[in-house]
Amino acid sequence: MTDKIKNVILSVVFSALVLTVFIVCLFAPPKQFSNSERRELAQFPDLSLSSVASGSFMSSFEEYAADQFPARDLFRTVKAYISKYVFAHKSNNDIYVADGIACKTEYPLNTDSLLYASKKFRYLYDSYLRDNNCNIYLSVIPDKNAFLAKDNGQLSLDYDALYSYIEEKNDFAKFIHIENLLSADDYYATDTHWKQENIVDVAEFLASSMGTELTSDFAVNETDIPFFGVYSGQSALPLKSDTIRYLTSDYLKNCKAYDHQNDKKIDLYDMEKANGKDPYEMYLSGPLSLVTIDNTDAKSDKELIIFRDSFGSAIAPLLASGYSKITLIDIRYLSSHMLSRFVDFSNSDILFLYSTSVLNNSNTLK
Repeated sequence: MTDKIKNVILSVVFSALVLTVFIVCLFAPPKQFSNSERRELAQFPDLSLSSVASGSFMSSFEEYAADQFPARDLFRTVKAYISKYVFAHKSNNDIYVADGIACKTEYPLNTDSLLYASKKFRYLYDSYLRDNNCNIYLSVIPDKNAFLAKDNGQLSLDYDALYSYIEEKNDFAKFIHIENLLSADDYYATDTHWKQENIVDVAEFLASSMGTELTSDFAVNETDIPFFGVYSGQSALPLKSDTIRYLTSDYLKNCKAYDHQNDKKIDLYDMEKANGKDPYEMYLSGPLSLVTIDNTDAKSDKELIIFRDSFGSAIAPLLASGYSKITLIDIRYLSSHMLSRFVDFSNSDILFLYSTSVLNNSNTLK
């Protein structure tokens, strides 16, 4: 076979491949959501003279074409393999894997973001807490990178600087250090969140620091659905699944949880969501703006209000034995200016409990 014929065949095959991909992209119904990446996918942009003239159409179309490309997950996996095993890159999409644990590089320290978060917390203090006889506490949950970066040649935040900055800017609250109680094994290998069964000691320490004693006689239960966390899809590498476990006890059986966002009772553990797109949302039904837990068997009438992110969903049930009522507020979904309509802050323990990833990217706080 001559070189000319080879070139013709190669050109025809390549053209056929391009045409096939084009036809599939053109006629295949677009996907709305990527389960592997846990995000909405770009949709076909509006076509108009103004969008074409401004260049926004082509920019949006490029994003749409990338998100809707046929067999996208397969190509992402191939790219990740080549990046890791051929070019020896230490991370892919800012995610690296160390001893089977996937972790995202959180870097650099964003002091503007820390200041923004602190201003939000100060507003909450000045508006609702200062004159309400509250005991106020603050704690920061480090991400996995705090424990893995140094030994794996990855960049990481200056965590001591972060803790000091947050403590200094929020001097109205007693800072509770919990980082020494945690390690990389206390987090899911494929996800950003901590394991509920591994943070009983953290809950006890937080409660003790707030002058409260907990009952910690828990039974460990296990879901039968393999858990592939957010880093599984984002890394595009095949990772071993995690197992989600949840803790129950006699007092938790009598606790009543309520979702004020949707005005309905909820279970402490939502088994329907345990089988959904993000099984971690089984804890208190996931990202809700305002949730309360009432403990009818509490030995005191103390109440706890937690300003929190998603990490708070797993630890709140573990704190419930020490309080008659726990209120969880997520100001990523509920504006700080509206809280007086829904929450009575008087004579309560207040805990600001946030992960470093939220504090370092705090533009989501309202």
